[in-house]
Parts: sequence; structure tokens; C-alpha cells
Amino acid sequence: MPFVFKKLEIAEVVLIETQKFGDARGFFTELFKESNFSFSGAVKQINFSKSSKDILRGLHYQLAPFSQSKIVRAVCGKIFDVAVDLRKGSPTFGKWVGEILDSEKMNMLYIPEGFAHGFEVLSESAEVEYFCNREYAPQHERGIKYDDPDINVKWNVKKPLVSQKDAKYPFLKDAEINF
Repeated sequence: MPFVFKKLEIAEVVLIETQKFGDARGFFTELFKESNFSFSGAVKQINFSKSSKDILRGLHYQLAPFSQSKIVRAVCGKIFDVAVDLRKGSPTFGKWVGEILDSEKMNMLYIPEGFAHGFEVLSESAEVEYFCNREYAPQHERGIKYDDPDINVKWNVKKPLVSQKDAKYPFLKDAEINF
């Protein structure tokens, strides 16, 4: 099997490691195989972003029934990718997990529905790809402030650059959540 799936501290979030098959000409790897990724749902939309060093995007989610699961990977560069559990009643509600995704390692992170997602760029720039199980629904888009003290994500960048939209998101205690 060309994939290794590692459950993280929040078991529903999964680190996915790929296996490279190479020789002097280069390498080959599989990034997605439906039979191995049945837990993620069908891919309905693929997103791509490019960001400079110290950019922080997130923490984003969509309300149910438009919530998305995502498989995230760094196509180029290195990011610290974070998932925050927003499922009310979950023993890990308000907790987060994070992993460094590196284009050299070709690792990925699976983030299920009911989680907020964000990342910060650790390299000079990063190109990030997201495989989503549902299409973007702007009227259902929500977010949580990246520096919420109750969540307390341990970001690597001390003074991240965030969008005006992301800077205005509420803290978790004031956020609209329906999971």
C-alpha cells in the first residue's frame, strides 16, 4: 500500500504519508486512491492557494449541512496545518492538532467535517492544495479567530500576516456552530 495513515491526538484527524518509488530518473507517488480514502467521501472540489512566508490562513469552516472534509497537502514549500474540533458534545471540542506538511515529504492531513482548518507558511512561500468533499458555499462560511486564547494553538510564527476577514472572526465561545 502506498499510504500510511496515522491517527493523531484527535483520532478523526489523520496524517497521511505517501511512499515514493524512485530511481535516477526521479520518482513516482500516488496522492489519492478512492479505495484507500473511502473514509474521506467523494472529492467534489479541489482548491489551491499560494502564500508567502508568515501568512496565516484560518481558522475556516462551513456550517452543516455544507460542512467540508478536506485532504490538505503542501504542493510546494512547508506549512503548519491545524484542525480544531468544533463538534459540540465531543470530548475533544475546542481542542486542536497540528502537523507540518512538507512538499518534500509529500505528506497530507485529513480533516473531517465538524472541524475548523487553518495553516501558517513556514517556508519562503507555499502552494497548498485542498481536496474537499463538498463545494464551497459562501453563505455558510464561518471562522474562528486564529489567536483564540481558549483554543491556544501553538503557532510557529510570532507575528503572522492575516487577512482583514480572518482578523475579524469571533472567538470560539461566540462563533456560530451547528455540528
